[in-house]
Order: sequence, then C-alpha cells, then structure tokens
Amino acid sequence: MDLSRPKPPRRKDDRIILHFDYDCFYAQVATARQPQLTSLPLGIKQKSILATCNYVARRLGVTKLMSISDAKKICPDLVLVDGEDLSPFRDVSKRLYGLLRGYSWNGRVERLGLDEVWMDVSDVVEYNVGLVNRNDLGSSWFCSRRDDPEEGFAFDAGHVAGFVYGSEGEVRETDDDDGGGRRYGQWLRYVVASHLARYLRMKIEEEGYTSACGIASNKTLAKLVGNCNKPRNQTALLVGEEEEIWAFMDGHNLRKIPGVGNRITSLLEAHVRGGEADPNYRSFEAAVTAGTVRKSEGMSAPMLERLLGGSGAERGIGEKVWGLLHGVDNTPVKVGGDVPTQISIEDTYQGLNEWGEIQRQLRLLAGSLLRRMHVDLLEDDDGQPSSTINQGKTDKSRRWLAHPKTIRLTTRPYYRADSGKPYNYARVSRSQPLPGFVFVLTTPREALADRLVDEVLLPMFRKLNLASEKWNVGLVNVCVANMVAVGGENGGIGGGRDIGAMFRRQEDVLREFRVYDEDGVDSQERMEVEEIGDIPQVTVEEVEKDEESDAEAWEEDDRDGLESCSRCGHLIPSFALIAHERYHDLEPG
Repeated sequence: MDLSRPKPPRRKDDRIILHFDYDCFYAQVATARQPQLTSLPLGIKQKSILATCNYVARRLGVTKLMSISDAKKICPDLVLVDGEDLSPFRDVSKRLYGLLRGYSWNGRVERLGLDEVWMDVSDVVEYNVGLVNRNDLGSSWFCSRRDDPEEGFAFDAGHVAGFVYGSEGEVRETDDDDGGGRRYGQWLRYVVASHLARYLRMKIEEEGYTSACGIASNKTLAKLVGNCNKPRNQTALLVGEEEEIWAFMDGHNLRKIPGVGNRITSLLEAHVRGGEADPNYRSFEAAVTAGTVRKSEGMSAPMLERLLGGSGAERGIGEKVWGLLHGVDNTPVKVGGDVPTQISIEDTYQGLNEWGEIQRQLRLLAGSLLRRMHVDLLEDDDGQPSSTINQGKTDKSRRWLAHPKTIRLTTRPYYRADSGKPYNYARVSRSQPLPGFVFVLTTPREALADRLVDEVLLPMFRKLNLASEKWNVGLVNVCVANMVAVGGENGGIGGGRDIGAMFRRQEDVLREFRVYDEDGVDSQERMEVEEIGDIPQVTVEEVEKDEESDAEAWEEDDRDGLESCSRCGHLIPSFALIAHERYHDLEPG
C-alpha cells in the first residue's frame, strides 16, 4: 500500500446482501400480457421517447432513451407498446416484491424503482451455514422457515451457484491461513447465499419473469456485481484482499456508481480534468472512471467534502463518496413496508400555454394519482392489497392502510435541452393539507379527481404561476406525502419509521403556531422556490431508470421525506419544515 496516500476507509464484510434486477422489466410485463411479442424487437414508448426495449431490439442497435424516430430508423420492425399507464408495471412489481419479502426473516427488503430489490439475508444465511452437512456437502438442506424445518430446498454446498467475481471462488476447509477458519467460513456463507439467490430467481421465473442477482457484503457492491453477467444470471463477489475491491470499483464509469449522481459527477469531472462544472449536468455518462477520481492527486475525504459540500448538500458527503470509491457502503437495507412514504405522479411537456390544456393535464395527473393511491394504500378485508388487475371488490370491502396528510404541486417552465439551463431551473413547489374528501370510497374516482383539481390544484397552480399570455409549462408533478397509518394489520410505513408518532410530535411542537379556519382545518400553506443548481427535489420519477446507470435515482431516493429550506438550503424532514422556518423567524435580525 502506498503510505503517502490517504488511509482508505474500512469495509465491513459481516453482511450478505442480494440485489435483484428484473431483466428488461417493462418489456417483460408487456410480453407477459402479449406473449406473441416475445421474439420480436419491442420498445416501450413514453411520448416521443423509447423508455426501454427488450434484448432483441438491443441486439439490433436500439438503445433506451432513444427518440422513437431514431429507433425506427435503426429498426423499422420495432414493435412499440405504450408505457404511459404504469399501473400494470406497478402491479407486477408489487407482486414480485411480496414474493421476495415472504422469504425474509428480518424484514429488510428494499425496493429501488419498480424493477430492483435489495435483501439483507445475513440472518437466514448464518442460520443455514450451521445446518450445512460438512461430511456430505452435496446433500445439504436449506431451511427457509425457522418455525418449519421441512420448508426449504436441497442444495450442493460444495460450490457457488452462478458466477464468481474475485480470487476466492474456490476455497477448501484446509485452505485457511489464519487458523480460525475465517476464509472457509466466509466462502461457505457465500455458497449458501448463492443457492438462496438462485432459488428465489427460480421462484420469480415461476411468476413469468427473469432476473439478474448480485451477491456481496453491501448494497453498492451487490448492485454493481449483479451487472457482470446479465441477463438471467447471478454473480457473487468473493475477494481475498481489499485491493481487489478497489480494482473492481476503479473500472466503473463514475456515473454508474449508485449514490454518485449527476451533480456529484459533474463536480468531480471538472476537478479531475481542470475545467468548469457543466450546469446542465443531467447525463447518464461520465468522462472519467471511479479509479481516475480515487487516484487523482490529493484526493481524500476532506477534499471531497470541500468539492461537494455546501448549502443543501448531504452532511458528510465527502466521507460517503470517498467510501463509495473504495467499495464501502454501510447504509442498511431498509425494512420493507406495505405503503410508500410518498406517491408522486409527474409529466413533462414542450410548453403548455392554453389554460384549458393545463386544466386537462391536471385532471389526468389527479386521476392517475388517485388510482395509484387506491392501489398502494388500500387493502381488501381479507388483508390482500388492492390491485388494478382485479377491481371486482366493492368499496365496502376495502379499507385504507394509511392517509397521506400533505399534497404538493410542483411546476417548471419548458426549456430546450440545449438552452444550458439546469434541469431544476425555476422549479417551484407549493404544499398544503390534503383534503379528506379524497378518502371517500363511495364517490367515483373521476368525480374525486375533478374536485381535487377544482378546489386544490388549480388554486395552487395560480399561486405558483402568475397569469400571463404564455404559461410555458414544461413539467408538472403532483405528490402526496406524510403518511399516517390508519388501519390494517400491516399498516406500517415504508422504512420502518413510526410516522404516526412523528406527526404527534409535530402537532405538539406546532400547535401554538397554527391558524385554523372555522371548520378546524389547518390553513397553513407553504411555498418553496428551489435554488438554481441545487440538489433535485425528491420525486418518484415516472420513467424507467437506466438499468445500468441509475445512480441519480438512488441519490434522489436518499432524500425521501426531506425538503430543502428556502432560506438556508439545508435538508429538513417534511414534517419539521414549518417549525424549522419558524426558527428562522425567531432569529435575531
């Protein structure tokens, strides 16, 4: 090791993380509904863009995020399926997530978008390592339920299932160099984990979908190593020395490392190459690798903090990125919940100017939002989640798992891609309490959407956008957040947080500052104007992530439930933002 260089961060290897990535997920869902499309070049279109395509199309030169016209020039036989309605994709994603969650003992099953899932299987693997028949490895048994030893599957513990990246692919019990069996014990844990991963992938295939899986000691490494042998396969990261991990990370394009988004990439590129950061940094590629940044002169955690820190930046961003460059990621897999922390519907436009068209688009977004609320936040009396596939249940047979308390409207003007404007330029938001009428199940959804637009969204839109001859609307996002559990045995909120308790604390803190109207409804509203070039506002993007370059989605997901203070730029939990702003009001002038 070069002693002149800063000390690398220490990596923990006491966990076993699986990362599942469904192959060409949107295309698989489309072909499951129309099997005759399986062998044809297939693309999923959203407006004029090809959101994704299957491997048949990719072999012919078609790529994701390509314009429809360009894709058709490359592949005239390309079959296009409309991807504007995401309901069928969400339904399949929920079903597969439920399948994987059913095999978790600790509940740590975390979704990323619709097509990726992490599982922390450290506990179930450790338990089953103790059951391995070391006298006859080929006749081992994996117990999938602690309370039923007969539930599980037979496997050969003498080899790793699938591919192996690294030098520790084959280790024998006599190979230990420390006398304590550490190498063999670690290898055996990965053997057991690899067979569990293959078993789960086969269960997913029984549902009609193929997947790739990465097996490693943390979320970042599991996600990256899972890309090595896609599609329909799996790879375990088994290395003997830290230098092997660094070499693995060094070869990755900086932008493809989860947690290193476009803003961070742009700043690091500029530093390494001696130029200015690109203000329009929303890109899926970088000009440098992780190794180029890690090995650059003077690079260290404090240097990264100086480059990346500042107003609105995540606390400790330098240490975090320094760790990621070395393959260190200690973030836990979040405990899964039955409801999301927020639900967001977004669409982009090439400049909406007609008031009638703006109203029409708001009604479409409101209808989609309510439809998704019914899917994600309702369950049947038998405890099963609601589904857009089966809407035969009556209103009286369904109940709410949680109520979102806040609705937020966000808009942004339209600018050409070559205008040089940052993606979030002039993006503004307004939040207010979500009215209770949206939870009435006896009223038709269309009527609820119309009322939500007329009484809430249109007034919010007018306050955000001053009337003019040209509105020039380029983006509209409608989001409901701040979930409070209201019923059902599984009414926990995603991430394992007690949202109800958080709101009870919020009420205690804010009671003396609240103003109520005659109906007892909190009339407080909030308007936020985001700083140019700041970290993008949290949204659940309604386009498929780039399957190999989606760090931006993960970076933004880390801000789930946080909002940027318009005065100091710090990220504040949504429920505490009003109190935080009150703190600014009380500061001495």
